[in-house]
Amino acid sequence: MESWIFWLILATVLGVAEIFTLTAALGLLGGAALLTTAVAALGLPVFVQLLVFVVASVAGIVVLRPIARRHLTERPARRFGVAALVGRPAYVTREVTGHDGRVRISGEEWSARAYDDTLVIPAGATVDVIEIEGATALVYPRE
Repeated sequence: MESWIFWLILATVLGVAEIFTLTAALGLLGGAALLTTAVAALGLPVFVQLLVFVVASVAGIVVLRPIARRHLTERPARRFGVAALVGRPAYVTREVTGHDGRVRISGEEWSARAYDDTLVIPAGATVDVIEIEGATALVYPRE
């Protein structure tokens, strides 16, 4: 059997194995084997073929795999809109009770209610935004 056939079979097996593992390592090794197939088809000696395979494999694993993994991993979802306000501090501009009040969150004035209906938060206090319900911020005083 000619050596290029061996390298082609190896490239195919590694490519199929990559489909099942999704590690990006076996696919890179399969790519190195495919490159070695081309070198073997040119009739270069086995030593050169092995050298090409090793160099291509190491280059793929060391250089390309970290880049591929970075693109495959999901980035944390960014919160935007009113969801981004949850957890932020707010300044009470008008006394906040369980039914009514006003706070300033990131420079914007919001209607507010105390998260606990029994609380009365005086103007000038700093609170945390616990939840946003429609256009009303549910707040709780900072300790």
